[in-house]
Amino acid sequence: MAKAVRVHQTGGPEVLTYEDVEVPAPGKGEVRIRQRACGLNFIDTYFRTGLYKAPSLPFIAGNEASGDVIDVGPGVTGFHPGDRVAYTFGLGGYASERVMPADRLVKLPDMITYEQAAVLMLKGLTVHYLLHKTFKVEPGQNVLIHAAAGGIGLLACQWAKALGANVIGTVGSREKADLAAHNGCDHVILYNETDFVAEVKKITRGDLCNVVYDGVGKATFPGSLDCLRPLGMFVSFGNASGVVPPFSIGELQRRGSLFATRPTLNDYIAKRRDLLEAADTMFAAVISGSLQVPIHHAYALKDAAKAHRDLESRATTGASILKP
Repeated sequence: MAKAVRVHQTGGPEVLTYEDVEVPAPGKGEVRIRQRACGLNFIDTYFRTGLYKAPSLPFIAGNEASGDVIDVGPGVTGFHPGDRVAYTFGLGGYASERVMPADRLVKLPDMITYEQAAVLMLKGLTVHYLLHKTFKVEPGQNVLIHAAAGGIGLLACQWAKALGANVIGTVGSREKADLAAHNGCDHVILYNETDFVAEVKKITRGDLCNVVYDGVGKATFPGSLDCLRPLGMFVSFGNASGVVPPFSIGELQRRGSLFATRPTLNDYIAKRRDLLEAADTMFAAVISGSLQVPIHHAYALKDAAKAHRDLESRATTGASILKP
């Protein structure tokens, strides 16, 4: 029997149940994986609480993991037992073993660890599409990244800096400010102590930002719009503090013909060729040293409830993983 963390009813961290599960043999086009590390992400809490609706109950939580192929189903030719692999794919990540479609897997380069991969497949690929696809960051641009000391934030600060941007980040404590500064953030704003909009105006000498990457949501809106120069882009990709409230589209015109988007990773990697291209670019950035993967917290899979409590209380910095 494999172990997994299941949700039988939505609610607080206490609904995460560590239990035995049956893992079937892989079917056509599928592989069975023994997982080595599972990613922990804020989106996991959205499914747990019911903010994002799972396809059915009960479900196994989690969206990304890494491990080894231990069996392949009929028609699978690109993977073999023993291959080191990783993925981000729907639910089912919080488990010691699982079966999933082979075309959603990527092979791991020798220089990428299981722990790094479990962080990169959702967070790293998210940062890739945000900085390379949704808004293509270029040298000299002013970029604002909210929650700059979080799992996505630290990767985004590093990658934006490597692309030549002037990186501005917001954080909630001085400890997190130091962490963001050591990960490529040129200017760090403590949003609990100062008005981040006023600070952005001061830092940019009134030029404001080309783009704002906002995974916080309600607490940073509409301030994020006020940080943008005319024709700037507001990229809302998460809602850790609650969803952005409905607003008049006229607000974008009034602030200077702004653009606003609410992207999601799945749309950027829906085609396998796009998944492989993004993963190759991301792994190359890690191997070259342009992108470090800060893993600050590791929990046993059975302690997923504690991991969720820490995540939601902002007790974590950087990325966290679960170990089956």
